[in-house]
Amino acid sequence: MTNLILLGPPGVGKGTQAKLLIEKFGIPQISTGDILRAAVKELTPMGVKAKGFMDSGALVPDAVVIGIVEERLAQPDCGKGFILDGFPRTVAQADALDQVLAGMRRGIDHVVSLAVEKAELLRRLTGRRACPKCGAVYHVEFAPPKSADRCDACSGELIQREDDKEATILHRLTVYDEQTAPLIAYYGGKGLLRSVDGLGTVDAIQASILSSIEAPTR
Repeated sequence: MTNLILLGPPGVGKGTQAKLLIEKFGIPQISTGDILRAAVKELTPMGVKAKGFMDSGALVPDAVVIGIVEERLAQPDCGKGFILDGFPRTVAQADALDQVLAGMRRGIDHVVSLAVEKAELLRRLTGRRACPKCGAVYHVEFAPPKSADRCDACSGELIQREDDKEATILHRLTVYDEQTAPLIAYYGGKGLLRSVDGLGTVDAIQASILSSIEAPTR
């Protein structure tokens, strides 16, 4: 059984690495956004509660988010393990997750923290360009279109989305530093943290992750 948490700021590459870990271990990736939408759609007990908050424009409280995570972890495909991506976001959520897992007689095996300098994150995120017509996504440096500012697929004019503008990204990184970065110390104190450099090729970073979680703990 392998129960993992992926930590790291926006743009660090968690999603890419999660897909490879899914293939390696045959366990599901659990994103709170995805399971929240699924719980609401399926009208699970916690999904019904979440829908009430969402319909009123309010934030879904931690207790309901934790309940939705617990519902998801109880499903059969999590029997061999899971990868939590984007959760927990705060130390309070981490404490609540520990209690949920203890009640299920389970625990977290490893917390992989991917780290990249802020300047590199900005380079990755602000370079994204999207096509409003067909939804194709490019990057001015890493995956540029054949013709500047035009989509290869439909010739639509490419735009920089609000989420990819520098001011928005800097705000997201500040929120991460304030709310989520303290989890590094939290899990470090439990001996679960595996710090991995997020710079390099996808395969090299994956190899570093696997090495860090397969190495014997001290």
